[in-house]
Amino acid sequence: MKLALISSAVDPTIGGVLVFGDRGTGKSTAVRALAALLPPMSAVVGCRYRCDPTDGDSLCDECRERLRHGSLKKHLIPVPVVDMPLGVTEDRVVGALDLERALSQGVKAFEPGLLARANRGFLYIDEVNLLEDHLVDLLIDVAASGENLVEREGLSVRHPSRFVLIGSGNPEEGELRPQLLDRFGLSVEVKTPTELSLRVAVVRRRDEFERDRSAFVAEWKKQDDGLRRRIVAARKRLENIEVSDATLESAARLCMLLGTDGLRAELTLIRAARAFASFENAGAVTVSHLRRVAPSALRHRLRRDPLDESGSATRIEKALQETFDA
Repeated sequence: MKLALISSAVDPTIGGVLVFGDRGTGKSTAVRALAALLPPMSAVVGCRYRCDPTDGDSLCDECRERLRHGSLKKHLIPVPVVDMPLGVTEDRVVGALDLERALSQGVKAFEPGLLARANRGFLYIDEVNLLEDHLVDLLIDVAASGENLVEREGLSVRHPSRFVLIGSGNPEEGELRPQLLDRFGLSVEVKTPTELSLRVAVVRRRDEFERDRSAFVAEWKKQDDGLRRRIVAARKRLENIEVSDATLESAARLCMLLGTDGLRAELTLIRAARAFASFENAGAVTVSHLRRVAPSALRHRLRRDPLDESGSATRIEKALQETFDA
């Protein structure tokens, strides 16, 4: 789970992370802790969508207008990690008419929603498998286009909405729709620890955190800072990581052996392996990198075979052995 989250922080184009597992295994805690590890990002001063001043192609209409009348002022801000609660209304997600300004000033103004707040950051949905169907359809459209189009109540607004989608849930409470499942780059399964020492360590640390939060944060600050520096360095190295033709062929052969649909599996596998290689300070993607990320990149893309009782992890492991150990 941590490797998948860190990989997505290194390369947001991987497509986000889906975390399924037992209740009380730290899924939400790990996702929310990611926000503290992310280095600040540059944004246009006064922009409601936190546009990147160095990326002219992704500017909102308001920033384009500012640019016509001069240069864009920039400042550093925290990377947004936005929670999308269950039961949220569509207006709250996409944005709607600003009623306060409409009533007080008589003007039609747009009030940005969660998709605007999550732009260039992370959108976290807990219990994502319980999300209402119309919101699932909306998320699929925005995730594919990178833009949110709002046309209602006399408004017509289009703004950038590029975010890393993070979802968590308990598979016992229902399955995720295949259309949304395919939009997640990586998928991991978290199980309740069975090792006694690990369970004791988790309980001890949680108790220390609740007793004195400031002291606990201070104790782990050095490790957090070190991890943040590794993520920043990995981002800088990412575009220089080599992927040989032989590695591409191995990734394609693995996906063909597993019978994955389309080419998204290969693309995600290579992106995740490159991000992991960069995080490990390697110069090129190797077989070991592919092996490490293959389960999380492919497990949710396998066709279901009712006659095959082995799980997706077992099928992937067999395919890895057949592909790389032959």
